[in-house]
Amino acid sequence: MPAGPPPVANTLPFAARRVQGVRMNDDEALDAYSRAVVGVAERVLPSVASLAVRGPRGAGAGSASVITEDGVLLTSAHVVAGADSVEAAFTDGSTVSAEVLGRDPLSDLAVLRAHGPVPPPVPIGDAATLRVGQLVVALGNPLGLAGSVTAGIVSALGRSLPTASGRIIDEVIQTDAALNPGNSGGVLADSAGRAIGVNTAVAGIGVGLAVPLNATTGAIIASLCARGRVRRAWLGIAGAQVPLPVELGTRVGSAQGLRVAGVSEHSPAAAAGLRPGDIVVEIAGTQVVSTTEVQRLLVEDAIDREIEMTVWRNGALVDVFVTPRELAVH
Repeated sequence: MPAGPPPVANTLPFAARRVQGVRMNDDEALDAYSRAVVGVAERVLPSVASLAVRGPRGAGAGSASVITEDGVLLTSAHVVAGADSVEAAFTDGSTVSAEVLGRDPLSDLAVLRAHGPVPPPVPIGDAATLRVGQLVVALGNPLGLAGSVTAGIVSALGRSLPTASGRIIDEVIQTDAALNPGNSGGVLADSAGRAIGVNTAVAGIGVGLAVPLNATTGAIIASLCARGRVRRAWLGIAGAQVPLPVELGTRVGSAQGLRVAGVSEHSPAAAAGLRPGDIVVEIAGTQVVSTTEVQRLLVEDAIDREIEMTVWRNGALVDVFVTPRELAVH
């Protein structure tokens, strides 16, 4: 008798069987991805508010999130700039009025106090633990569409974002989770539902930026809650990172330093005798290789306190003593 047709499974080419296997794995991964995003949405979205802001320049909108049991909300400073009144609406249909407790344009963060009951706070994570490629979820009020959720990955870390004040926000998170006007002030959450960033800007198609929530921004938020502002020290220098000569780098333990490009007139740096062309290698015993590191050192405790700077000048290491003043923010 002639042989019957082989079993159907055996007629599939080997490559096709591999493709089928990949598809099955992709489906399983998609289920896990969906479960993660749904879980974040269910945990976080009730505590994310859409903001209606009114001020002398008219009406605006944005997003915010509850961060304390007693009704403190976190948003972007530019969302509530010049606000006369703020109303926060939550996904359960409740609304409360809120007042601006404090704004910090230099970090683009602001805190509000709700006048009424609010949902539970969003847990705060640490952006310092993020890795490129990690799943993140953006929650907010884009284009007036309250309660919106988008998901993506951490596209890059350590980005810099110029602010309207001319200062740079450091360690900004880049994500491809879709952001649109109105998302500003909303939550960027990790897969565990912890807030690890505050959505702040759209840099282009598929490029969103968020201010990280970490130890530095935690101190800023605490200061805004306690005093309504953040005090920072000011030197009055502009600079750029440059490589150090090999011999000098070996001596100071760093391959790079910060070349002073300009010194502001009547600034603490000018009073201390700092000059364009000096290469800063150390401030208050801490190695310095960028303006970012200088900004980190110029905290409130440095105001009106003499600190020692070590600079490379004319082939020699020179110690300069400077007393930073408080930075005026308008």
